[in-house]
Amino acid sequence: MKNALLILSLFCACQLSAQKMYSTKSGQVKFNASSPLETIRAVNNQGDSRWLESNGQLVFSLLIKGFKFENQLMEDHFNENYMESSKFPKAEFKGYINDLQRIDLTKAGANEVSAEGTLTIHGVSQKMTVNGTLTVLSSGKIMLKSDLKIKLKDFNITGSYIGSKIAPDATISLYCIYE
Repeated sequence: MKNALLILSLFCACQLSAQKMYSTKSGQVKFNASSPLETIRAVNNQGDSRWLESNGQLVFSLLIKGFKFENQLMEDHFNENYMESSKFPKAEFKGYINDLQRIDLTKAGANEVSAEGTLTIHGVSQKMTVNGTLTVLSSGKIMLKSDLKIKLKDFNITGSYIGSKIAPDATISLYCIYE
């Protein structure tokens, strides 16, 4: 009987200290490096993301080959010459949402947030701060939106097709609904 009570007590203690983790495997990322000469846009709906409520730790990753373009030839050039997705198959962000404790996750509404961390694209890691909006939906789910600009040269993206047709900066837009 004492052993059963001890096990039950330990189980309850573990449950109380458990951390709430939010996750999605269908985060949407849009990539736009359009220039006045060419529209270069793609969408990837397979972003995998998790974040911990207790400390704001945020991880987001996706496969580069998951980006879909309107034009198949452009998609091929993106993967082979531009992002070298066979050599660098994944992009990811690892960091922490700042001041998460100031947000009441039980109350619906939008909150401006920032996350500090490391963005890795094309095998190059850069520390950065990313701004966005964390919205608690009336359903209780959490929505995260963010837009950031990167300089392609900062990530050693210098494929043979980069020139006047491709902008030197790319806008990356993120949209996730966490369960």
